[in-house]
Amino acid sequence: MSPVETLSPVLHLGAAELRQLALAAGADDTGCVRLDHPGLDDQRADILGFYPRTRSLLSIVCRMNREPIRTPARSVANSEFHRTGEWVNEVAHRIVAALERRGIRAINPPMGFPMEADRWPDKMWVISHKPVAVAAGLGRMGIHRNVIHPKFGNFILLATVLLEADVDESAKPLDFSPCLNCMLCVAACPVGAVKPDGGFDFSACYHHNYREFMGGFGDWVEQVAESRNRADYRRRVTPAETVSMWQSLGFGPNYKAAYCLAVCPAGEDVIAAYRTDKGRHVREVVKPLQEKTEPVYVIRGSDAEAHVKKRYPHKQVRPIRNNLYAASARSLLRGMRLTFQSGPAAGLDATFHFILQEEGKLVPVEATVGIRQQKITVREGLHEKADVTVRADAETWLRFVRGDTGIVGALLRRKVRVSGPIRLLQAFGRCFPK
Repeated sequence: MSPVETLSPVLHLGAAELRQLALAAGADDTGCVRLDHPGLDDQRADILGFYPRTRSLLSIVCRMNREPIRTPARSVANSEFHRTGEWVNEVAHRIVAALERRGIRAINPPMGFPMEADRWPDKMWVISHKPVAVAAGLGRMGIHRNVIHPKFGNFILLATVLLEADVDESAKPLDFSPCLNCMLCVAACPVGAVKPDGGFDFSACYHHNYREFMGGFGDWVEQVAESRNRADYRRRVTPAETVSMWQSLGFGPNYKAAYCLAVCPAGEDVIAAYRTDKGRHVREVVKPLQEKTEPVYVIRGSDAEAHVKKRYPHKQVRPIRNNLYAASARSLLRGMRLTFQSGPAAGLDATFHFILQEEGKLVPVEATVGIRQQKITVREGLHEKADVTVRADAETWLRFVRGDTGIVGALLRRKVRVSGPIRLLQAFGRCFPK
């Protein structure tokens, strides 16, 4: 028995009672799930690391108005995102206050921002709301990586309340997916992040849709710092981009796309118009987003850049730096799956061993990375025979990956040692364009 359990008696709540409390606080839907739910197996350590008293979780759904999200005027869409986001946090706050009045400890992490910025570029958010909502039976993940609620579709925002109490009934996940497999999210995504086969290019979505968040803001600051003068800055950053960054700083971080969410017709409240006239839905919702003339932010040499040039030649390709750099050897290896680009991997069939020695650590970080048929696998430890082996001082290798230092000096100083064909290592590097 943990110290927390010995200090606090276990309280019990009825799931129906908790649901009514949440609805009275302003939630549009809600679901309870116990911490031992199998759907939370990969989240449990993070949940307890944030709030060790957790015994149950309450997932909260607040619906957004659909038409503001669908308009090509993203200022209107972002206003809806921010307004509903504020309301979701207010609802969670009210629920926690009501529970405290009953003597039940509870906590509500924010729906979105602010987050734990000192953790960036690793996982900044303390609770992943989407898997909690799925476990609580409030929807299923669509191929666009948004939770689709059976009634409201994906026009929702989520929050979570963590409780030091047991609920008498844990929700069951939906036994069907509201996703229609219509592929409109695939058709609308300007950077090709949503794949027809169910794959998802996290890097493409992150660098465009979140251009004025976190790393994108850092990239803009570096552009300011590196500009020689006013004229040089204006060559790097357009006046409209400067104003857009100011708007994000003054009003709140603004999404550049979220088109996948805008075009999705799933959900009981949403689907009728689509079923009545699919062509009209495409003309009035999908086409205006596809035809919009706008800057699209991509990493040079990435799959996203190729996608924009092929599918949307009227949109303005704006090459930017990869700002998903890693802070540690382990985060570098975890991030490979997110930043890998399949296009440059064409024809590459190889296994790579990485042995990265972190300062002050006796045991190095070891991993096996395989690239075959334009797909990547990353496993801890050294497995099978490697075509290329990299042994390196971890900090030196991270600085090289970030573009802060060259490889030649590191090789000469024996900070990095490579065995195997250099051409394969060069081909590997092209799969992660900077």
